[in-house]
Amino acid sequence: MKENNGTKKYEYLADNPDVKVMPIMLSLIIGAFFAILNETLLNIALTTLMEEFHISLPTVQWMATGFMLVMGVVIPVSALLLQWFTTRQLFLGTMTVFTIGTTISAIAPTFPILLVGRLIQAVGTGLLMPIIFNVFLLIYPPHKRGKIMGLIGLVIMFAPAIGPTLSGIIVEYLGWRYLFITVIPFALFSIAFAYKYLINVSEVTKPKIDILSLVFSTIGFGSIVYGFSAVGESETGFLSPNVYIAIIFLDLLE
Repeated sequence: MKENNGTKKYEYLADNPDVKVMPIMLSLIIGAFFAILNETLLNIALTTLMEEFHISLPTVQWMATGFMLVMGVVIPVSALLLQWFTTRQLFLGTMTVFTIGTTISAIAPTFPILLVGRLIQAVGTGLLMPIIFNVFLLIYPPHKRGKIMGLIGLVIMFAPAIGPTLSGIIVEYLGWRYLFITVIPFALFSIAFAYKYLINVSEVTKPKIDILSLVFSTIGFGSIVYGFSAVGESETGFLSPNVYIAIIFLDLLE
């Protein structure tokens, strides 16, 4: 805390009594909870989707594999975006992308459209998590970060843990489309809440973009996620060409 022209300047927003920190936390936590919830929410519904769209098991598994693959690809990009856009722009943008993907999935008439919506969801989820951690680290001083990170960790662990159970209940009594429909109001609430209360806490520096490193890291993360995801889908495990080719390709990039 420093004096500047007779006014107090706070190093961390949590120390500033004029800043409403709890609404900021609430909007971020709600967004994080429902974004992460979608990682496991669809697992129980895969059989239902196979019957609904008359598709095979390897095809429907792309709802899970594709989600993780896209997340692995976009997470490295988030570090760059955090320095090119403000906190408000990034959070509102990623939650809007997530909501669009959820809406597309909810009304999808065919499986390809459903998969596209699911992958758009993954883009929003992959970009959202680094933003949330970055905001909390900038808001709270070091001696308070342990408690806050513990709270966020609880949300991150709790959301995917209840996903399969919640999915089974929703599919049984409402239908698979409500796996997406029930998420939309909460996503919209998080956007509205953040629009009203979220303030910019990061500094926009717009550093030079190393295109080559960005491409290599994106391909590398995508390869390792795809390789390990393909292990569960293959009868030969790590001996499957899909697995070891992806992992060898990752080693070549390194």
